[in-house]
Amino acid sequence: MTPLAQSLSSQGIETRADIHPNLGTPALVEAAISAGEGALSQHGALVVKTGAKTGRSAKDKFIVRDAETENTVWWGKVNASMTPAHFANLKEDFMAAVAGKDTLYVADLFGGSQPEHRVNVRVINELAWHNLFIRTLLVRPTTEELSDFAPEYTIIDLPTFKADPERHGTNSETVIAVNLSEKLILIGGTRYAGEMKKSVFGILNYLLPTKGVMPMHCSANVSADGKTAVFFGLSGTGKTTLSADASRTLIGDDEHGWSDTAVFNFEGGCYAKMISLSEEAEPEIYATTRRFGTVLENVVMDPETRELDFDDNSLAENTRGAYPIHFIPNTSEKNLGPVPSHVVMLTADAFGVLPPIARLTPDQAMYHFLSGYTAKVAGTEIGVTEPEATFSTCFGAPFMPRHPSVYGNLLKERIASGGVQCWLLNTGWTGGKYGVGNRMPIKATRALLNAALDGDLDAVEFRKDANFGFEVPVNVPVLAQQGIDQTILDPRSTWADKGEYDAAAEKLVQLFIDNFAEFAPHVDEGVRQSAPAVRIIA
Repeated sequence: MTPLAQSLSSQGIETRADIHPNLGTPALVEAAISAGEGALSQHGALVVKTGAKTGRSAKDKFIVRDAETENTVWWGKVNASMTPAHFANLKEDFMAAVAGKDTLYVADLFGGSQPEHRVNVRVINELAWHNLFIRTLLVRPTTEELSDFAPEYTIIDLPTFKADPERHGTNSETVIAVNLSEKLILIGGTRYAGEMKKSVFGILNYLLPTKGVMPMHCSANVSADGKTAVFFGLSGTGKTTLSADASRTLIGDDEHGWSDTAVFNFEGGCYAKMISLSEEAEPEIYATTRRFGTVLENVVMDPETRELDFDDNSLAENTRGAYPIHFIPNTSEKNLGPVPSHVVMLTADAFGVLPPIARLTPDQAMYHFLSGYTAKVAGTEIGVTEPEATFSTCFGAPFMPRHPSVYGNLLKERIASGGVQCWLLNTGWTGGKYGVGNRMPIKATRALLNAALDGDLDAVEFRKDANFGFEVPVNVPVLAQQGIDQTILDPRSTWADKGEYDAAAEKLVQLFIDNFAEFAPHVDEGVRQSAPAVRIIA
């Protein structure tokens, strides 16, 4: 335990609670178990349940619309507004709730690993496991740094608080309210801990572009010869899996900044999906589930043996594990690395149309970055019976306060000035759409990715994709060496019915075109010309 350098009362937060400041992992685990918040697994991980909310509450998040944000935030379906008056009511009621608590856990942490670009964040929790979670996920200051820690932004997370839609301007009893002027974030009505980490991501996404730093929803690693690769991708596309490669040094698995001198992790931990986790496919991540200090959300555990069942989704499809980054072998000591040599954009195409890998120009990279495409599959959500395209601009629209063109132009400038190679990697389906074809073999994905990052694709022959215009390798020797059929490089050839492929491709191309219409006025002609086009079959 390290005392707070600045008290809560100095921030205008008054409470009768017993304050537990900057507790370490063992003390927080003990407190969580003592309070009945969770239980230890057979191998020592803390297993917790989040209740009804097993993921982000996107429709319950608001940014206060005031003089600071009126002309800087991209208002609309992603960034919903809250009036200053409603926030004032919410803050008053939150402070009253805080005042009446018996116990509170407080952690002073950094958002960002590069000192000149990080922010000081104070997190106040009523649950011990929430405090352990955020302490695991953000960057932990040293004892010396805590001695004069001055909070810049404060997050108060009270799962038992229930918002009043009429008084607080919310949509439900759940609320995530961000006030960038007061530098205060209030989270209530949800036990899903990911809301805290994503709130810090949102803060940095707002602040860093003004400094010329590119914030990214990506994982990152670096080769032995100092070449950094960043991996953009939405949930389920393989960001965490593909970056946790024992032959490369891991910088981080989710959120990073790209400055003039480095790629730096926003966090000090990882937050991986656990559903269907296996030791064979993901040994590094699997090993973290057998470590004391890991927090497992909604993973089913036998109450007697305390054995974990990663295939059981009865509590949630979005089962998660939070663990310190050093639980993964070969991680960066300072959570940063050189500026990127490679940018990899991941998609899980359930239409079975995209090739397993493609090379992108800077204009094409910006187009696909702003598109942020992946696909949902049947069964993952109620009402989804066919593959369904999902476009999340910048591969992280819910966390991007500014207009997407701000981030897209930053990325394009950095790619062009740094001579960065860009790739689109499809971890989705081959041989047909979801339900007909098969998931891209992880063995093939890893082989193609390593060939790209190691420079082995530099000398191979490429063809121009008839629908999307990007370059696709015709043959890759390493596939043959590993016994992988090279026909996967041409997705059309893997379909039994070529007419069905063409129809699926035409549908997907049109979805891309329709989605990009809102961005077209904000980009230059080169990016607009990178749009796909339906090919004419003779």
